[in-house]
Amino acid sequence: MIRHCVFVKFRADVTAAQKQAVYDSLNGLRDTIPGMVDAAFGPNISPEGKSKGYDDGFTMDFENAVARDVYLEDPGHKKAAGEMVSLLQDGGESVLVFDLEI
Repeated sequence: MIRHCVFVKFRADVTAAQKQAVYDSLNGLRDTIPGMVDAAFGPNISPEGKSKGYDDGFTMDFENAVARDVYLEDPGHKKAAGEMVSLLQDGGESVLVFDLEI
């Protein structure tokens, strides 16, 4: 299984509703992408103070790397990712992606 972890720095003027709209678009892909088995979205709640400004994010679990790669090329993913990047502090520079094999 692959856990796709994405951490972002939204601009200060981005509302909770705007964030949720992007997350809803991404989460909706679970209905159309085979092998996308779980997703969780939200703000960082760690008390450690080590987020380096990455205060929101999400994880997605895929059955395997093939399913993850299908997601990465999916037009719905590309559209939602573009919308998300437009809301970030420094565009694409404000996103961190980390995939784990679990």
